[in-house]
Amino acid sequence: MRTKTMKLEGKVALVTGSSQGIGQAIAIRLAQEGASVVINYRSHPEGAEATLAQVKAAGGKCHMVDGFTLQGDTGSLADVQRLVSESVDHFGQLDILVNNAGIEKNADFWNVTEADYDAVMNVNLKGIFFAIQAFVQHCMAVSHPGKVINISSVHEELPFPHFAAYCASKGALKMLTRNLSVELAPLGITINNVAPGAIETPINTKLLNDPTKLNALLQNIPLKRLGQPADVAAMVAFLASADADYVTGTTLFVDGGLLWNYQEQ
Repeated sequence: MRTKTMKLEGKVALVTGSSQGIGQAIAIRLAQEGASVVINYRSHPEGAEATLAQVKAAGGKCHMVDGFTLQGDTGSLADVQRLVSESVDHFGQLDILVNNAGIEKNADFWNVTEADYDAVMNVNLKGIFFAIQAFVQHCMAVSHPGKVINISSVHEELPFPHFAAYCASKGALKMLTRNLSVELAPLGITINNVAPGAIETPINTKLLNDPTKLNALLQNIPLKRLGQPADVAAMVAFLASADADYVTGTTLFVDGGLLWNYQEQ
């Protein structure tokens, strides 16, 4: 029987916000490809431990696959710097950074508070900016290439009324990625965004239980289904591998065609 090629064997990845949903699926998929994984959580250690168990199981008989959990608020500059440094301290290297953690706040624009605006921007933009910086500094210190994958959203392109700060953060992330692709290329570091559409995760439980709203959304998706976390994880695994060594500065949409077919009902 032919042994499955593990495209990330010997690599180490830090996946922020990986205690549930898309982040959890990404951590597991990277482990299936042979990577050891740092599982980050902010306030749900039990979810992180569940991810860790699946990461270790995903490695199967590949003794090189390992993982550990690391608490940290990705909206905090000190925490994101610590996440990178402790990942390196634990494994002795860090090859892949997946910026998955993100938040959104629902409010009419005229009611958005400074606190909610800051919370969204700190996690979705500032934290990512400085996590990438810390990762790049590590790569430079050891003269080693690296891969950065940001989990963006279709809303880096698609308006989302009542989520102005969220859309602004994702639009800014798009330009940050394009800019850094040029600046980091001489260092051998690639950077790309993965932009999910409507994905079946715990955050969408209310939608899943509302047949009218769910059907209206499905009418906007040419593939006529919600995405699964594994759909996003597969794209991340591709970008993290050598197969994507010539891909940088772009956004890859995982949305079933939603972006190009969306109409307000």
